[in-house]
Amino acid sequence: MGSKWVEVRDSLVDVLKVDEVTEAAKQQVTSAILSEVLPAVENAADAFVTATREQSKTETGWNKWRDGIVLPLIISGVLYAMKTVLEKTVSNTAGAATMETSNAVTA
Repeated sequence: MGSKWVEVRDSLVDVLKVDEVTEAAKQQVTSAILSEVLPAVENAADAFVTATREQSKTETGWNKWRDGIVLPLIISGVLYAMKTVLEKTVSNTAGAATMETSNAVTA
């Protein structure tokens, strides 16, 4: 995972080395997060959630609820929300770019 992360980090750093952040740069960063960063985070979160749920079987009281329900729900919810927002941003921006291109052609 370390070398893949270094590649992602370096590509993001290269993209952000500009005087002006263009729409294309923002799209590239968002796409890199969706395709490379988020899947790695999701895998780590899945392993964590699985481990905490397993540990909740031996816990009592608040710790049982925390490990079995609260932490898994928060982690899964936050990742789902991030992914959904980024995907909608990419699709909406791509749609807007297509409309701008078609308007420029017809003008």
